[in-house]
Amino acid sequence: MTSQEPQVWVVIAAYNEAPVIASVVADVKRAGYRALVVDDGSTDATGAVAAEAGCIVVRHSLNLGQGAALQTAIDFALSEGADVIVTFDADGQHRAADIAVLIDALARQGADFALGSRFLGTSLNQPLSRRMLLKAATLFTRLTTGLRVTDTHNGLRAMTRRGASSINLRQNRMAHASEILHQIAASGLNYVEAPVRIEYSAYSLAKGQTLGDTLMILVDLFARRLHR
Repeated sequence: MTSQEPQVWVVIAAYNEAPVIASVVADVKRAGYRALVVDDGSTDATGAVAAEAGCIVVRHSLNLGQGAALQTAIDFALSEGADVIVTFDADGQHRAADIAVLIDALARQGADFALGSRFLGTSLNQPLSRRMLLKAATLFTRLTTGLRVTDTHNGLRAMTRRGASSINLRQNRMAHASEILHQIAASGLNYVEAPVRIEYSAYSLAKGQTLGDTLMILVDLFARRLHR
């Protein structure tokens, strides 16, 4: 008698990603996973294109931010019986081939979170300025959470049902990436990092964080810690 395969949901928060969302969904589906897109109040055809590509789509009527969209996605997947939830970016930077790497890391290490790391893996076409920003953000996260992570703002991560149930995002916008790590630290659950490949393109870089965005995230997180 063989054990039942875990039910894996790949959740994708998307805002105005109509040019690329079909190929992102297709990549996930070719790899054999359920795909869920949360259309976060897009003003383009993101939701319709994603639905036509064959995934489940949940829509926010207003743009609430990536953190809010991911929390909606996590809650939906849990309500549908997900055993493992994988968060996956909508801009084409991630490879569906790495999903299996994360799921395997969960099983091998007996962990509840597997965090993708481009610094343990590879980054294609990553600007030096982006690398420096990410290194600074990672140092900040290590100092404030105690987690020995090598990559902090990587949206490619996997979590067990127990792990996902411990996540309750309140940072609706980009600071949610650091907030997740703070909540992982607070949960006391096991985590592991796994090497993944990030492929930067002109499209993804144009939609990515600027220096000002990153500084504002760090200031906001630091201020919230001071007021606890």
